[in-house]
Amino acid sequence: MLVKEWMATDVVTVDENASMMKATQIMKEHKIRRIPVVRRGKVVGIITDRDLKEAAPSKATSLDVHELYYLLSEIKVKDIMTPNPITIREDDTVERAAVIMLENRISGLPVVNDEGYVVGIITQTDVFKVLISITGIYRGPIQIAFDLEDRPGSINEVAAVIRQHGGRLVSILTSYDHAEPGRREVYIRIKDIEEGALKEMIERLKTRFKVLYVVRDDISSIPKKADVATKDVFGGIRQATA
Repeated sequence: MLVKEWMATDVVTVDENASMMKATQIMKEHKIRRIPVVRRGKVVGIITDRDLKEAAPSKATSLDVHELYYLLSEIKVKDIMTPNPITIREDDTVERAAVIMLENRISGLPVVNDEGYVVGIITQTDVFKVLISITGIYRGPIQIAFDLEDRPGSINEVAAVIRQHGGRLVSILTSYDHAEPGRREVYIRIKDIEEGALKEMIERLKTRFKVLYVVRDDISSIPKKADVATKDVFGGIRQATA
């Protein structure tokens, strides 16, 4: 999955020569915490609400309100931004973006094209959406986890048994992180089926394979705020999807 398919394109940016006061106003207006700083449309830095707070005069300052406003209007974004931020290309994978965010402990990345112009933002929220999409939880509430031999055909054998009992596969994911050498953990999500049929299927699977667990996810009880706007780390306001 490519970044350009999941990123937000309604990006809020600020010019490097804008005042600190202007950056503060933009953050308040769009209810965001970080803004990519641009020079003629190309990313040259990142400014955060923390940067603004640290650069702002102390509450104990002796400056009067006019002097304070003058000072805030004179401090430029480029003077307090973090220069040369980490970016990602629109044709990179979401997995690569996730690794960059994890390894650098950041929650979002400006997306740039081959010319270096800002074309989007991808955040942890977008990564969560990708996770939900590839697992297929909205389409299949039942997940069955297996500890299988790491050999060709092992997953096909499991899938064949599931199909024989009327199960319809939604997604298949594998992981080696917690498996012993020569084995892998496989997570298969299927469409909902009648409880009796599910029990019979699981009993059959257990006779041939190592079943780690079976979970029926009930997401109907999860609170939803479909019409409430959610904040991105860098870019504007985006509507939450139910």
